Amino acid sequence: MSAAFIYAATRTPFGRFGGVLADQRPDDLAAHALSAVLAKAPSLDPSSIDDVVWGCANQAGEDNRNVGRMAVLLAGLPTSVPATTVNRLCGSSLDAALIASRTVETGDADVVVVGGVESMTRAPWVLPKPSRAFSAGDVTAVSTTLGWRLVNARMPAEWTVSLGECNEQLADAYRIGRDRQDEFATRSHRLAHQAWEAGRYDDLVVPVGEVMRDESIRSDATPETLARLKPSFRPDGTITAGNASPLNDGAAALLLASERAGLGLDPLARVAGRGVAALEPQRFGIAPVEAAARALKAAGIGWSDVGAVELNEAFAVQALACMDAWPVDPEVVNAWGGAIAIGHPLGASGARVVGTLAHRLAVSGERWGVAAICIGVGQGLAIALENPAASR
Repeated sequence: MSAAFIYAATRTPFGRFGGVLADQRPDDLAAHALSAVLAKAPSLDPSSIDDVVWGCANQAGEDNRNVGRMAVLLAGLPTSVPATTVNRLCGSSLDAALIASRTVETGDADVVVVGGVESMTRAPWVLPKPSRAFSAGDVTAVSTTLGWRLVNARMPAEWTVSLGECNEQLADAYRIGRDRQDEFATRSHRLAHQAWEAGRYDDLVVPVGEVMRDESIRSDATPETLARLKPSFRPDGTITAGNASPLNDGAAALLLASERAGLGLDPLARVAGRGVAALEPQRFGIAPVEAAARALKAAGIGWSDVGAVELNEAFAVQALACMDAWPVDPEVVNAWGGAIAIGHPLGASGARVVGTLAHRLAVSGERWGVAAICIGVGQGLAIALENPAASR
């Protein structure tokens, strides 16, 4: 078995829904991130790329027809470079990294580019197609931006409630109140702003035209300002637009390879363990708990070894529920900010947390880290990374 290493990571800035990246097609964003990550390995002959594995959650509009392959072609790579697109909703690009690392470890490939993209702004409305032509009744256009759509009537109703309602149920079950959620959201904005000011993202984020930074970060956010926002899903609920991740546009990419690929670069991280978990759809927010446990077991380490964690913040309440379940110092979780501030373009978020974790390990010198993400419809993914420089 060969080891799989992450040699480079990059992403675009993440734009708000209808914001600075609204005019950018998702396949163009994907091509931009793909080109940018390859630019970090100038000695790599593009024709030697064995595969591209790309994540995307919606795939109902301009991201249709295998957007990974479209990115390869739009980036000007040789037509001999193959690509596939995977869909595990919010975990799509982390799933792509898991797939790519297995492919490298088994020797089926030496160089695999991984990434993900989402334009939630440009996600189209869709109409259900009638089984017979010229239906006499009305039809309703359904938004593909987020959440359940065209639901099968055979699904139990408790499974198909909104993502927000799922997390209100989580808040009830784990007794995580509004104040604590707002405080956590404020922390996300503060740490993301501080990380940008400290230059932590300078080597990670590639501009798109004149767009240089993540658009959703609010450096002036406070628990007091967030407390003024109205609940979004229940009249007396705890979840608001301020303590949940926003809708976003963006792309992220990773370069995975074996040592024998000879890229002329020092690796950022080794993929040490993988974890996949599932539970009832409405409890998806805590699925990373078991996924991370499985990734740590596969890596042969425990939580006491972990010095950095990247957990996608779909909602403050689900992030807090996971952190409460893990015996880990909260200060090592999302130390450069999280998705509540940075944003959550569904298909890109997995690659974002993995790339950020790899860079955090390189900067801090910590040996072990975990990246995890919750996934709608009741799943979670995690990956354990080892800092090769710290293991010597």
